Amino acid sequence: MVDKVVSLESAIATIGDGDTVCVSGFVGIGTPESLLRGIEERFATHQSPRDISLLFAAAPGDGAEKGLNRLAKPGLVKRAVGGHWSLVPKLGAMAVKNEIEAYNLPLGCISQLYRDIAAGKPGMFSKVGLHTFVDPRQSGGAINDITKKPLVELKEINDEEWLFYQSIPVDVALIRGTTADPLGNITMEREALTLDMLSIAMAAKNSGGLVIAQVERIAAPGSLLPKEVIVPGNLVDCVVIAEPDEHLQTYKTPYDHGFSGRIKSVVSDPVPMELSERKIIARRAAMELPVNGVVNLGIGMPEGVGAVANEENIINNITLTTEAGVLGGVPQSGLDFGAAINANAIIQTNQQFDFYDGGGLDLACLGMAETDQNGNVNVSRFKDKFAGAGGFINISQNARKVLFVGTFTAGGLKVKTGDGKLKIVQEGRAKKFIRDVEQITFNGKFSAEQGKEVFYITERCVFSLTDNGLKLSEVAPGIDIEKDILANMDFKPIIDEPALMEKCIFETKVMKLRKSLLEIPTVNRLVYDKQQNIVFANMSGLDIATKEDLEKLDRELNKFFKTLGHKVNIVSNHDGISVAPRLASKFANLLSQLEYDYYLTATRYTTSAFLRQKLGEDLKQRSIQPHIFETKQEASNYIFATRETI
Repeated sequence: MVDKVVSLESAIATIGDGDTVCVSGFVGIGTPESLLRGIEERFATHQSPRDISLLFAAAPGDGAEKGLNRLAKPGLVKRAVGGHWSLVPKLGAMAVKNEIEAYNLPLGCISQLYRDIAAGKPGMFSKVGLHTFVDPRQSGGAINDITKKPLVELKEINDEEWLFYQSIPVDVALIRGTTADPLGNITMEREALTLDMLSIAMAAKNSGGLVIAQVERIAAPGSLLPKEVIVPGNLVDCVVIAEPDEHLQTYKTPYDHGFSGRIKSVVSDPVPMELSERKIIARRAAMELPVNGVVNLGIGMPEGVGAVANEENIINNITLTTEAGVLGGVPQSGLDFGAAINANAIIQTNQQFDFYDGGGLDLACLGMAETDQNGNVNVSRFKDKFAGAGGFINISQNARKVLFVGTFTAGGLKVKTGDGKLKIVQEGRAKKFIRDVEQITFNGKFSAEQGKEVFYITERCVFSLTDNGLKLSEVAPGIDIEKDILANMDFKPIIDEPALMEKCIFETKVMKLRKSLLEIPTVNRLVYDKQQNIVFANMSGLDIATKEDLEKLDRELNKFFKTLGHKVNIVSNHDGISVAPRLASKFANLLSQLEYDYYLTATRYTTSAFLRQKLGEDLKQRSIQPHIFETKQEASNYIFATRETI
């Protein structure tokens, strides 16, 4: 039996000059710190390996000295291809200064590309990145002037545009796990994430390369449970045992059972956020949370939305996710970002992006550094400051609804609240709403053409995306449009009687968001457009648990439609509806009765495939054509094509 456990020095000596080295890690989670230190030290003493190419998805680094920052040495790295760069600033600085060839590709695309490299494919097709800086019609993801070789190509398939991400053969994969046996079988029971360890190892092995694994302990041969082995031994060439201080669960947390899911941790109630501009923004964004929906909250400002949801007691009515592969639980921030306490599930990163790219996210809430007149957003490049896109492009391009959140101006902004109003005490030094962003990380015009719902939420106003650019849709009480908004923008948005932001956003007491999201009076769920003769019904989050709930709904709906005095067309949102199984048939009977008595044409929509199927069958049994769609846009289009007017 071959014993694959070797010294750090022996493992690192296998890396040759000019090799392409793929490195695992999401911030500090899964980052092989010992192996990276080994490369740093070998280069310092032997000037080898030289001119290596780095491939990474989420920046394995702490924003200072650890992770890939160790490799930012002249002569060590020749080229780097990465998804997120803000936590590897030393490497990023070399890229900005033209000291290395460098690319920034979407994190999710790199993660998915590992599988295609492993499968021996020439590359991967994706729509992610179209009309952003990744598109070869812009910069193709190249960071600097010396980066010439195209890695992304524009292709047309069946009259549709696609981006083709070229495969990058891997010579050496640096991965990390918890336990290995002498045969190289790797488990990850104490890791906070599984990331892409398996696909990275396969990509290297099937490229004819080597796989080096860092672990914290060695088990006896045959003692590992087969189902717990994430990377099988046939893919692993050598194993290095790390010292405890170089194998922390995250850069911040040595180990937390709640991160690994080995046991459920007790989660203390968080201290409520103070009523600052951050909380104001988070509160307004939380009003858009979809009941029973799946949500991604970005790092930074968006993290406050989760805190508000918890304070307002609606955190259990949504499923929070992170792009690293977590579903449910309490996502963490800072150097713990990517992990979650008491997650419902932890899947591979590439699988999470499959879900995201396919439209699985009901809502994404992301940061907003710069925004322009076309609704474009830049979060990736600001002159010599280079952060990279990370998963931003995958998420913003494919979520059903997108919220961009951030302060209206930056640098020294101070605000004051009182009497449900907002006052700007000191304006920020830098404008964030400018004529043209430096780099397009999100393309507003492209998203508007797709009919995506997009909002830009600040402490003093809310903009919505239209076909003609940004529209000022809401203004905070106490804010003067001319003085506080237009004077601090480089362009004039569309203005058409903007509404006032809710007064409760600017008060210290809780907003009672649970009641407004889950306990909406029936009359407030129904909006009648007389000109179009269409009723828009928002049944989202409706909970019919008892016979009395159904009887009340019956009375109120019949009263509303009877009062109109004529038949109408209806578009109804059924997302998040919960009906007790014993009442399902009677609920369908109510829908049938309303259809016969009051509707000319009816369409319904829900993102739940199960509900579409179940409701459709119930209506068909009552001789009603269901006309159930996945999105509001599809349901509305059908109504506009078939509606009858009065």
